Amino acid sequence: MEPSKTSRRGLLIVLSSPSGAGKTTISRRLMAADPTITMSVSATTRPPRPGEADGRDYHFVTDAEFERLVDEGELAEWAYVFDHRYGSPKDPIKDALKAGRDILFDIDWQGTQQLRSAFGNDLVSIFILPPSMEELHRRLRDRQTDSEDVIQGRMRRAAGEIGHWGEYDYVLINESVEDCLAEVQSIITAERMRRNRRPYLTDFTRNLVERPNN
Repeated sequence: MEPSKTSRRGLLIVLSSPSGAGKTTISRRLMAADPTITMSVSATTRPPRPGEADGRDYHFVTDAEFERLVDEGELAEWAYVFDHRYGSPKDPIKDALKAGRDILFDIDWQGTQQLRSAFGNDLVSIFILPPSMEELHRRLRDRQTDSEDVIQGRMRRAAGEIGHWGEYDYVLINESVEDCLAEVQSIITAERMRRNRRPYLTDFTRNLVERPNN
């Protein structure tokens, strides 16, 4: 009998995309369908917004505390976003990997590179593309949350972000949220079964050879 799947090593899942390509929707539906996947809780220097709780939504820290985390190498990745700094603390990530828990990251290509440098094969990176730039513009416009100037800025940034698609393990085209979600779930299922994420297989196969008649 195969040992409990809880004995496998955890997985770090990065979902990246240009704004409007569907990353947030897919992330939420992925976690709703699989409660064993949790979103990484970042440290940030920005103040809490109404309804946000420290330790649940973010770890809210001062600029001085964030600088200390950077200087002491306690962040797996960090970046400036709109005049504030955001970063992923290493220790909770290490604990999750050892416990066989999967963590989802909403970071860009630069953060993905930093995270891969820190955790190597524990990371699976997925980039989500829109079916066309025209469709991306339509989706941004239909959200009705931004002015046309803001939308044009997002479109310009999208072109630069898409240029890094080749740095990801998997690249998906989000023509349908349902289909794209199913593809993400298939990737995660396969990645969980990789040999290096199931350390118990060493003892399991040894026992098969040593006790072939049992």
